[in-house]
Amino acid sequence: MSDVVVIGAGLAGLAATVRLQEQGREVTLVTKGIGGLQLGQGTVDVLGYSPELVTEPLAAVDAYRAEHPDHPYGHFRGSEVGDALAWLVDTVGEELLVGDGQRNFRLPTAVGALRPTALAQPSMVAGEPADGRNYVFVGLRRLKDFYPDLVAANLARQTTASGAPIHARAVHVDLEVREGEADTSGLNFARALDRPEVRQQLCALVAPLLEDGDIVGFPAVLGVEDAGAWRDIAARLGHDVFEVPLPPPSVPGMRLNERLTRLVKSRSRLIVGSRVLGYEAEDGHVVSVTIKSAGHHRQLRADEFVLATGGFESGALAMDSYGTVTETTFGLPLVGTGGELVHADYWGTEQPLFRVGVAVDEAMRPLDEDGTPVLDNLHAVGGLLAGATRWREKSGDAIALVSALRAADSILGSK
Repeated sequence: MSDVVVIGAGLAGLAATVRLQEQGREVTLVTKGIGGLQLGQGTVDVLGYSPELVTEPLAAVDAYRAEHPDHPYGHFRGSEVGDALAWLVDTVGEELLVGDGQRNFRLPTAVGALRPTALAQPSMVAGEPADGRNYVFVGLRRLKDFYPDLVAANLARQTTASGAPIHARAVHVDLEVREGEADTSGLNFARALDRPEVRQQLCALVAPLLEDGDIVGFPAVLGVEDAGAWRDIAARLGHDVFEVPLPPPSVPGMRLNERLTRLVKSRSRLIVGSRVLGYEAEDGHVVSVTIKSAGHHRQLRADEFVLATGGFESGALAMDSYGTVTETTFGLPLVGTGGELVHADYWGTEQPLFRVGVAVDEAMRPLDEDGTPVLDNLHAVGGLLAGATRWREKSGDAIALVSALRAADSILGSK
């Protein structure tokens, strides 16, 4: 029997587990898959749009929560979000994440847009456009997920934070990292670029194409195990270097996922590939969950449970052909399900469906219609929480992180 069972291995589940094990709790993390971090950018968003562009996310959280009391940020002050960011940076190390949430980085995407984010990998930050700088985007001919001409052209249509023009151009090189392979994945490039000799080959191809003062952007494949590979490339080239995240699967997301997963494995029990099929409760108290396991089902018993299964994207929330939305693990009550959930104005007002989710108290315990905890030792965090349009706001990462730490701290404080 564990002290706590955490269900789900995205940012929320991993963070809750690490926080609990730091304080000596015995935790079992069970997940049906590998979690969603590897589908993200490897960065941490707090608030990017409200709906206007946000430059100071932590300061904006307090204003946003006042205007949107039903948003997940209604439970958290900006200072608590800032503490959560500081905890994560300290936990994974500044070689993997930098920033403090006082301001948003504006970083190029794989289509040349500028995306606001609060924490970034240090290999990305030189790509934030600055006045009087020239940016060169390097395409790898055998990598089909990155089009440097598109990135450079779109970036050049925008301006720096001060309104100055952005100067960008594209170059191409042909680096063979697997013999005879003309279409190589980003992960294979990253694994190859973990090796210094391959980095030297890349630099030898790129260096003749650069001019004095160029800031050099690569697709985000500059090593997956070696967090300092980008620094080595910058030193060899004699230029500042940055990475541009690619569509999923994301190498920077893999780096962050691997760092947190290793921490979990070091002190907790991790069960991967097992879906929660049901649970047993007595007097409003969860006693155990039943998981699917090879050959037979198993019961996991614990004193406390954290539900960090995500939202619609992971199947934690599901809508049937009649428009009925359900939470698929515990059958929890949902808010925001009344009325039309999907309307035909797809490019206009927000779809109400995105805001459907679980209402919780300050300890992250799911509530029924009367505002009473449904199960007194169950805590719901992350993508399950109602009231946020995460993709539009650029808020999902910090919601997952701060709610996970609040749930963990509530559990720790109850003992």
